[in-house]
Amino acid sequence: LEPDMVVRRQEALAAARLRMQEELNAQAERYKEKQRQLEEEKRRQKIAMWESMQEGKSYKGNLKLNQQEVESGASTSSAVPKSKPNKKPLRGGGYNPLSGEGGGTCSWRPGRRGPSAGG
Repeated sequence: LEPDMVVRRQEALAAARLRMQEELNAQAERYKEKQRQLEEEKRRQKIAMWESMQEGKSYKGNLKLNQQEVESGASTSSAVPKSKPNKKPLRGGGYNPLSGEGGGTCSWRPGRRGPSAGG
């Protein structure tokens, strides 16, 4: 092997490593900035929640409204909320499992007392 080729190859390798390291550093900076923005948004939401709680408002409902505004502003597609169909209850209104009435044909009785009849 020629020494010139070995030196050139090592220099190219070092330059490629340097480029990759710079790209990685730039990605890390972007990630840190994104995390900082998320933390700032969370802090703002907590402050808004605290202020609404001090005013005596329902802070959870206010927080949900703020999240819906953010989502609607972020998404450009017009999403129509689906209306829930009227569902009938699974059992009749007179069903009460504690009273023993209206439950159908099933009834539970405790087992016999005493030692088991095994051998």
